[in-house]
Amino acid sequence: MNIFKKKVDPKEALRTSKREMAVATRGVEREIGSLQMEEKKLVAEIKKTAKTGNEAATKILARQLVRLRQQILNLQGTRAQIRGVATHTQAMYAGTSISAGMKGASKAMSAMNKQMEPAKQIKVMKEFQKQSTQLDMTVITLTLCWFLFILLQSSKLPCVIDM
Repeated sequence: MNIFKKKVDPKEALRTSKREMAVATRGVEREIGSLQMEEKKLVAEIKKTAKTGNEAATKILARQLVRLRQQILNLQGTRAQIRGVATHTQAMYAGTSISAGMKGASKAMSAMNKQMEPAKQIKVMKEFQKQSTQLDMTVITLTLCWFLFILLQSSKLPCVIDM
């Protein structure tokens, strides 16, 4: 273990991991393709030996074909596992990104709480509600007075209220 080695950034680790997984997947796919080509050639060879009537050679070639197909299936399973590991790695990075984002958000929220002083904000809100209620009552009173004034003006009755 090298103590002087720089700590690996998660983003960079993800990039190298994805690159290595892609290289491995391409290698496996290349091998699968070559085995499938070999399978086609082997099938043609089996047909040819079966036509000639060479039963022993046909059996040997058939066993080779079975082994070849088993190798192809194994390689396809390996390819699926590699892709699964790549997906799992991506999901782990996403989780670390989310946790880093949540950490930043919580720091910002705590800084805002310190700056805003919640107790002081509650006091301001209560004062605002009190003033708002008083204003509403004043508006209602003025509206009623105005309504009475208009009503008295329209009825042509002598006004007793001096304004």
